[in-house]
Amino acid sequence: MKTRTRFAPSPTGFMHIGNLRTAIFEYLVAKHEGGDFLLRVEDTDQARKVEGAIDFIYKTLELCNIKIDEGPNNEGECGPYIQSERIDIYKEYADKLVEMGHAYPCFCSEETLEAMRKKADEKHVPFMYDGRCSHLSKDEIKRRIDAGEKYVIRQKMPKDGVSVVKDVVYGNVKVENSVLEDQILLKSDGYPTYNYANVIDDHLMGITHVIRGNEYLSQTPKYNLLYEAFGWEAPVYIHVPMVLGEDGNKLSKRNGDASFMDLYEEGYLPEAIVNYLVLLGWSPDTNQEIWTMDELIAKFDMNRISKSPSSYDIKKLRWFNAKYIRNLSDEDYLKFIRPFFTLDVSSKEEEWVNKLLLTYKDHISYGKEINDIVSIFFNDDIKISKENKEFLESDELIPVVIKTFHDELEKLPSWDIESIAEVINIVKEKTGAKGKLLYMPIRIKVSGVEHGPELPDELYLIGRENVLNRLK
Repeated sequence: MKTRTRFAPSPTGFMHIGNLRTAIFEYLVAKHEGGDFLLRVEDTDQARKVEGAIDFIYKTLELCNIKIDEGPNNEGECGPYIQSERIDIYKEYADKLVEMGHAYPCFCSEETLEAMRKKADEKHVPFMYDGRCSHLSKDEIKRRIDAGEKYVIRQKMPKDGVSVVKDVVYGNVKVENSVLEDQILLKSDGYPTYNYANVIDDHLMGITHVIRGNEYLSQTPKYNLLYEAFGWEAPVYIHVPMVLGEDGNKLSKRNGDASFMDLYEEGYLPEAIVNYLVLLGWSPDTNQEIWTMDELIAKFDMNRISKSPSSYDIKKLRWFNAKYIRNLSDEDYLKFIRPFFTLDVSSKEEEWVNKLLLTYKDHISYGKEINDIVSIFFNDDIKISKENKEFLESDELIPVVIKTFHDELEKLPSWDIESIAEVINIVKEKTGAKGKLLYMPIRIKVSGVEHGPELPDELYLIGRENVLNRLK
C-alpha cells in the first residue's frame, strides 16, 4: 500500500512553529517511502477562521519546499479537501453510526449540560456527559426530531474494558474505557467536530500514517472505536512530543509565540528553519547538523522520533540561520539582505553599499540584524563602553599604537583596503604591538566595539576622514 500522509491545519492565522514541525515530519514520512503528502484544511470551527489564512498555509509550505501532492489547490480523486465543503459526507456517516447503534442523537440543552458541570465541580470530579440520551427509544427520538428540537450526534463509548493504542513513538498505550466520554460527532449546526471529521476524512482519503502532537494520544481510542464501528483499518499512529517555548509552555499562536511568517519577515531563511525544526524531536544516526531537504527525505526514520518534549531555542535557530546565510553566493546574499537593509544610503555609491553588506555577511544571524550591526557607519556619535575604556587605559603601548596608526594613515596617497592593511603592518613593526594590543585599540577607537569584520575592510567603509577624526 502506498504511504499517504496529510497535513490538516485550521485556517486561524499564521502557522506556528510546532504546527510546521508536524507538517515537516508528515512530509518526510511520506516522501521517504515514495508516498503522497496531502493538504486538508480543517475549517469546521468557523468562528475562529481568519480571512486569508489558507493563503498563508500555501505560502509557508511553498517557502519550506514542501510540495503538496493533493489539496485544495491541487485536486486529486479524494476531494474536496476543505472540510466545510464535506458536510454532507459527515452527515451520511453519522447517520450510519446511529443506525448501527454506535452513536445516538443527544437533545440535552446547554442549561442541562451546565447543571451537570456544576455538579461535577461540587464533587471535585472531571465533568463527563452521563449518556442519558443514549437510552431514548426510537419513537422518542423521532418525535423530538419531528418537533424541531435541536440535537447533536454523540458516539456511544464502551463503559468497561481497556483500549490499546499502538503508536510508533510511545509503543502500546492502554486507556481505560471508563474515562472515554460519549464525544460529540456532529454539532447541532451540522458541522462535525475535529475528532470525528478526521477519522472520516483520513479513511476516505486513504491516509496510512497519522502524525500529530502527543496531546491527542489519549483521544486516539475514540478514533479507533470509530474505525472498528465501520470495519475500517486504522492508520499507523505517530504521536510527536511537544515543542516548548523558553518559558516551558507549549508553543502556541494564542500565547503570541513566533509563527513561521514572523521569522521569515525577520530574515530567517526557510531552509534554516526547516533544518532546525526537524532536529527538534528527531535525531539522525550521525552527528550531521546541516541537512538539505533531499538528504532529510533519504535519511528520515520515524522510529528515531523522541518521546521527550523539545525546547525551542532562538539562539540555536540563529546559529543555523547564520550558517545558511554564509553558504549563500554573494549574488544570492545581496538579493536576500537588501529588503531588510533600511538605513539611508541615498548619499552612498552602490559599490560602497554592496561592499558594506558583503563585509558583514559572516557576522549576521538574521536579516534585520544587519541594521544594528552596520549602524556605526551611519552614526558619528560613537559610544565606548566602560569596559573598553578600561582596556584602552590598560597598557602604556596602546596610546602609542593609536597615534602611530593615525600618523601613518595621514600619509596614505590612496584610500583602499590593501593600503590600510599595509599601514597596520607598519604599525606592528614600529611599535612591536601584535594581536590584541594591535587590533583592538584601533577598532575600539574607530567603531566603539572590540569585534567586527576584517579591520582594513571596516576602516575602508568608515572612510578616511571619519577614521582620522575618531583616532584623535
